[in-house]
Amino acid sequence: MARVHNDEDRHQYSLVEDGEVIGFAAYELDDDVIRFVHTEVDPQYRGGGHASMLVEQALDDVRSSGGRTVVPQCSYVRAWIDRHPDYQELVAED
Repeated sequence: MARVHNDEDRHQYSLVEDGEVIGFAAYELDDDVIRFVHTEVDPQYRGGGHASMLVEQALDDVRSSGGRTVVPQCSYVRAWIDRHPDYQELVAED
């Protein structure tokens, strides 16, 4: 079973399965803003919903820690949020 954790040293949420990182959502922090800049899943795991699970759990973590807003610079994160309107309130106002 894959799990997601915030690897603060690498500035990414890592998707780990059987002890191996199989995907990540890289971010940059700027005070109370978290800017997701790139999401990637190992090719052999693509198409199985892993990227969606990664983004959802990363955004859930941002939501639960409170106080931060999200800037979805990564096209995948932006599209995911567009498809899940209940996460729109996390997006930083322009």
